[in-house]
Amino acid sequence: MEQQPAAEQQPATDPPVAAGGETDLAEHRTTPVELLWDLVFVFAVTEVSSLMSHDLTWGWFARSMLVLALVWWAWSAFVWAANAQNATSGAVRACLLISTAVIFITGLSVPGAFGRDGTVFAVSYAIVRFLHLALYADASRQGNASWSAIAGFAVTVAIGMALLIAGSFFHGGTRIVLWAAAVAIDYAGPAWLTRERLRGLQHVAVAHFAERYGLFVIICLGESIVAIGLGAAAGHPHLGAQLIAAVTLALLITIGMWWTYFDRYAATAEERLREHDDPVLAAADGYSYLHLLIVAGIITFAVGARVLVRHFGVSMPSAPRLALCGGVALYLVGHVGFRRRLSGELEHEKLALAAALLVLYAVGSGLPGWVLATAIAVLLAGLCALETTTGSEGSFFARERAGKHQASEDPVPPLVE
Repeated sequence: MEQQPAAEQQPATDPPVAAGGETDLAEHRTTPVELLWDLVFVFAVTEVSSLMSHDLTWGWFARSMLVLALVWWAWSAFVWAANAQNATSGAVRACLLISTAVIFITGLSVPGAFGRDGTVFAVSYAIVRFLHLALYADASRQGNASWSAIAGFAVTVAIGMALLIAGSFFHGGTRIVLWAAAVAIDYAGPAWLTRERLRGLQHVAVAHFAERYGLFVIICLGESIVAIGLGAAAGHPHLGAQLIAAVTLALLITIGMWWTYFDRYAATAEERLREHDDPVLAAADGYSYLHLLIVAGIITFAVGARVLVRHFGVSMPSAPRLALCGGVALYLVGHVGFRRRLSGELEHEKLALAAALLVLYAVGSGLPGWVLATAIAVLLAGLCALETTTGSEGSFFARERAGKHQASEDPVPPLVE
């Protein structure tokens, strides 16, 4: 084995890459079986939104965010494991198809997760997480992932799943505490407990990785559109002018949220990750962790949007008003953290808009829904216009027209020759 030149040598913690696998890992995109897997998560995310809508109080919001954190982590974990596999891997297909059926059971049990369906939820979820570990073990066998890193966070997964299942046999606050501990330990595995090992986990196939997370954001935005439609259908037998105006404004807000992610920074973030000195940790922080804020913001907004359509001409109650304004604010804060982690830049305009939305919630107790929706839509439109005119170099469409996507042109160099 020849040693690489000093200028090109990789960190000693990096895993070896299987012979002949480098190009596949660098170039592969989302596969049809991964899209099928995503469809199940559409349902699971919808059920999380329904759980939050059950009772718009801080307690139910916390429960919903706990379940969302679990659902998100299961999906994200499989993205990482599939990213370390060849696109045509039979192991990926088998694990994804099996887990598709199991996670569907998990989604069905979400509404009763804090009731009589808690054990079904916990056990089915744990099966999916252990399937993820099996897929990673296969990637390690092929030389595409580091076994020491996998073994490190596998311990925290096992502990977290044990707490999750144990908590399902209790009720009330005890279950919530044990499940919160399970989430904290599972998240802490790669975030803190095994962070140095994580650095050498695998090569990141950047095009596949960025595309997968972008697709999940689309899934969640789709959930907000579904919520708007459900709100319109509930108690509105006729499609009158007021209802049309309500759904139009809600959709404009959704489009503004889409624009801030996909027009301004999605493609740029992919390039930043491709050029990053520490891509595994940057991907973990920027996508796996900070994207949870983005997703939580969208889901929270969806709950508020559903109520907005029903309270378009009258003042909105405090909780759904907070969901509407605070959801968009949380979404923007997630964006700020994402960009800060990958590019080192702080987006003051997004922070200012998030603060303005919270002020709008605070002073909007007597305002009808249409005034709140108009204000949010106008603020988002102003942000999109500002970013498009002052930072066109980050525009997705500009990059498409310039033909600067290089996903298939930058194969990952082998670590071992």
